[in-house]
Amino acid sequence: MNFLRSERWSAALLLVAAVVGLVVANLPLGPALIELKNEHLDLPWIGLDLSAGHWISDGLLAIFFFIVAVELKRELVIGELNSLSKALLPAIAAVGGVIVPAAIFLAFTAGQPTVNGWPIPTATDIAFALGVLAVFGRFIPTRVRVFLLALAVLDDLIAILIIAFFFTAEADLGALGFAAIAITAFGTVSRVMKPRSTWILSRRPQWPIVVVLIVLAVLAWYFVYRSGVHATVAGVALGLVMARRPAGRAVHVMEPWSNGIILPLFAFSAAMVAVPAVRPSELDPAFWGIIVGLPVGKIVGILLAGGLGGLVAKRRSGSPLTLGDLAIVGALGGIGFTVSLLMNELAFARHPEVADEGTLAVLLGSGIAMVLSAIAVTVRSRQYRARGARAGVGGAFSR
Repeated sequence: MNFLRSERWSAALLLVAAVVGLVVANLPLGPALIELKNEHLDLPWIGLDLSAGHWISDGLLAIFFFIVAVELKRELVIGELNSLSKALLPAIAAVGGVIVPAAIFLAFTAGQPTVNGWPIPTATDIAFALGVLAVFGRFIPTRVRVFLLALAVLDDLIAILIIAFFFTAEADLGALGFAAIAITAFGTVSRVMKPRSTWILSRRPQWPIVVVLIVLAVLAWYFVYRSGVHATVAGVALGLVMARRPAGRAVHVMEPWSNGIILPLFAFSAAMVAVPAVRPSELDPAFWGIIVGLPVGKIVGILLAGGLGGLVAKRRSGSPLTLGDLAIVGALGGIGFTVSLLMNELAFARHPEVADEGTLAVLLGSGIAMVLSAIAVTVRSRQYRARGARAGVGGAFSR
């Protein structure tokens, strides 16, 4: 299972799953598979009404967001975001990487009914971005990877906030209250699993606590779903309130399942769309807003904002990022993929034909960003290798 923790393997699995989903959707059996994905698997006695595809995007994907939230909390507590001086530059770059792609999308869709899809090109896929960097950036300094990770985590935080606030029509405050109780109880019980807690020091069995945590997590997800807020937000809340050490152990157990099953399954499901038989001129403006916003908007936004932010935000230690480093981070940031696909589903839920075009645009835009970033990272890695060789430390940057 350890290979599923690899950034290279997780990115490869995601790409393969998306390609397979797109291909099978356009085979003769495609319509039947798409119909199966849209088949509802309801539990009416508890008020759950979800299609097979939504069980994946609303249910299983909450586990992925739980892992993201734990990573975010770790960075905020002991990582690269644990102080204002450390967080300022990646935060400024992340905001630029959200504003510019959104502005490009709005420029294409101004006055159109699909204008509310502006969040789609604002996301960055952590797994893909780090995977491309790991494959092609052997001699890229670690500080660039750390900066990319910090920026991607902040980017996902912005995406989570967008999901919570812009894709919630009417919230059921009663259900939210019950969700808050379950989440609070989850955080409190998780502290029993801390290494120096009385329960652990007395060597009592841990499985009863694990069972209680699972039950509380399911209840939290259920009530968040019933509240009208997107159910993946439950995963975020649980990841943020869980005690850090137990959360780290939980992520260690769940990460291979997330990388090996959940994310590829979501990529396969989300990419399962029929390619529309229309001329380019007949495509919705949202298509062009996404396909330009991801690869172009991200690199321009991160490069400009990061460059300006570098004038006011100084890192306490280590060498500052150059414009060349920011450029490759910007190129990698254009790989929206997982979160962009989710945003596309949410934004165009009432416009299935536009949602299909949006899915294709996310895949193409992210694909363009992958190619551009692979080239940029390779060139930059060779530059660092040459500098190391001239300095007599050829392997200094190798990880």
